[in-house]
Amino acid sequence: MSTQLGTLEELPADYRRAMDEAGVAPLWPMMRNVLPHGAPNPVTKPSHWAYEAVRPLLIRAGELTPVEKAERRVLVLSDQGRGVGAMQATASIYLGLQLLLPGETAPAHVHTPSAVRIVVEGQGGYTVVDGEKLPMEEGDLVLTPGGEWHDHGHEGTEPVVWLDALDLPVFVYLEGSYATEGPLQPQRNRPDASEVEYRAAGLAPSRSAMRARRYPMMRYPWAKTEAALRAMAAHGESAELDFINPETGEDVLPTMGFTAMMMHAGEVAKPPLRSASSAFHVVQGRGHSRINGEKIEWGPKDTFTAPVFAQIDHYAEEESFLIRIHDRPLQDKLGYYEERVR
Repeated sequence: MSTQLGTLEELPADYRRAMDEAGVAPLWPMMRNVLPHGAPNPVTKPSHWAYEAVRPLLIRAGELTPVEKAERRVLVLSDQGRGVGAMQATASIYLGLQLLLPGETAPAHVHTPSAVRIVVEGQGGYTVVDGEKLPMEEGDLVLTPGGEWHDHGHEGTEPVVWLDALDLPVFVYLEGSYATEGPLQPQRNRPDASEVEYRAAGLAPSRSAMRARRYPMMRYPWAKTEAALRAMAAHGESAELDFINPETGEDVLPTMGFTAMMMHAGEVAKPPLRSASSAFHVVQGRGHSRINGEKIEWGPKDTFTAPVFAQIDHYAEEESFLIRIHDRPLQDKLGYYEERVR
């Protein structure tokens, strides 16, 4: 491809006016913007949201706005490359911190985008998905896939906060994002599938000739995840685990993937350059990361992001657990996911 493309200003004024009237535009002046050489040129910038700074604002939101007026009481985490108010943490991932106070319920709805909740603090919260009541404990990963009815409630005594991760930007771009409201769901009188049907890796309930559910397991308890990470780390292996559908082994959602990470105190991680964008939520621990040379100091419950093909170096100052949210599943389906050696 030529390195010197013609500009719009080089074209005669009468020709430009004629193109405007015809509703057309020349491709070549815009070519480098849509097809840059060698690698994408992302708008997304590394961003960091310190929980100790955001939490007071979230608690005050609970004082200022009842959940009945908000439906979902959320503070959006906006990518600094797009500016405050942007409904994107990366090009394809939306992030927000949601608050539910004791005794509150968030009404039932269903929508086209898929969501995952990572519980940040509090006890007594729950999510009901298609009638299955899912307890929400710190670090738990709870799915509310697109097309599944869900509502939230709180039976505890202290605020509950969780991180929402949605593929909302994809659906907005496709003009396919919408929701439908409904009444609270009746709850089944049994524990959720993570406690009953999928207690151990490699085991799934026998279903005879029944067709497997698309999303058989909606809650991934952090206690089990942490135990599995510790077992890996004890043998000196790289302690990273992907959250998967226990029936198929595929990612938990079609467009977003989730990976749990454990780092020992003093450990350094230097992942390859990935075409996927990522968000990192710190379940516990403290350290810092350099993302394209920019230093981000993170602590418990913080969240930070990295754009596509970012050079990332993680440094754990103490034992740390993180969950990486990424869009590799979407890129795999589009056939262009890539990793490059540094």
